[in-house]
Amino acid sequence: MTVSEETTGPEQLLRQLFDVAVSAAQPDSCVPPFLPSEPAQGRLVVIGAGKASAAMARAAETFYGRPLDGLVVTRYGHAVPCEGVEIVEASHPVPDNAGREAARRILDLAEGLTADDTALCLISGGGSALLSLPADGVSFEEKSEINRALLKSGASIGEMNTVRRHLSAVKGGRLAAACHPARVVTLLISDVPGDDPGVIASGPTVADPTTCADALTVIDRYGIRVSGAVRTALDAGALETVKPGDPRLAQAETHLVATPQASLEAAAEVARAAGFDAHILGDALEGEARDVGTLLAGIARQVASRGQPFAAPCVLLSGGETTVTVHGTGRGGRNVEYLLSLAIALGGLDRVHAIAGDTDGVDGAEEVAGAVIGPDVLDRARALGISPAARLDDNDGHGFFEALGVQVVTGPTLTNVNDFRAILIR
Repeated sequence: MTVSEETTGPEQLLRQLFDVAVSAAQPDSCVPPFLPSEPAQGRLVVIGAGKASAAMARAAETFYGRPLDGLVVTRYGHAVPCEGVEIVEASHPVPDNAGREAARRILDLAEGLTADDTALCLISGGGSALLSLPADGVSFEEKSEINRALLKSGASIGEMNTVRRHLSAVKGGRLAAACHPARVVTLLISDVPGDDPGVIASGPTVADPTTCADALTVIDRYGIRVSGAVRTALDAGALETVKPGDPRLAQAETHLVATPQASLEAAAEVARAAGFDAHILGDALEGEARDVGTLLAGIARQVASRGQPFAAPCVLLSGGETTVTVHGTGRGGRNVEYLLSLAIALGGLDRVHAIAGDTDGVDGAEEVAGAVIGPDVLDRARALGISPAARLDDNDGHGFFEALGVQVVTGPTLTNVNDFRAILIR
């Protein structure tokens, strides 16, 4: 693809880079190469969860050329029609009863499989909240409240999923164990730093090396309130997950079909075609969103003023999943919080533009992917009587960029390879 920044403008080019990153992870193209052959005698049953799971199921039916049996659960608004696979919609990021019942039905399907059958598990980001059936002894209400508290705590996705796995009847390898003795083929679209299969959707079909003690450590580190019954069960190891070497996972195989790195590389190609050197700073950047914004602003300043470590014109690309510790009354959203912090730290630096967005089209709990900025963003805000620093303190990045009319709104993208960030230095 050849793109001219002169004809598109910097903000339009940045939006193209984001769109290309999303396109590179579309299930229609990334799922078919990894689909298994159909079993000689038994059934092929589709089960799964995540924001991309419905689109993944549709890609599978297209590949096999027939309706398939099974059930997947996706986020409200992310369903696509399938001929045979049942699509259930549920709440994300905070679980609801629809997700709980879908998880129960998926577990029932798994437990009915035989050694002649193949379970095709289609998993993507969002599966942790969507497969919300709690473990025995844990109430759905408490599990939901713990999840809500974790989302606001500033815990990393790995830390959150350590807790989620141990409070679940499905995650931490339990779904694959339920499929035994069937063959289990899991296709994953990664939305986590490092692409760890055990972290994607809390690893329902892979062994979990973390322990109940690890889950308690996260709970205590972030001051998450749990009942005495849950604490006692974790302390006793009664909620332990499926561990490496478990014979029930002997017929399980896992494939990563789309990753943040692949999407960053696709965007880099388009940037280079537009005449910009492209540099991938990392696909797994973590930390507080506002801190990452300040850090990357410092790198952008060094490039713009000193030509180090890269010469302009160039594009700095990065992915990963930052966190937001919500202290204010705003709506949060890690991409908009990062971008507002970046803008403040840049201070209107000329020739620097940026975009940040979640590739699933949803930043935090808002139906907004992110936003795009230029050197004039702070002046425009102040002209409207908006204090950028006050909005950042209030965790109100969404309100800030909504007022300026620079939000990136895609609707459901039907995939999810985490956050996409690009800084263009002209």
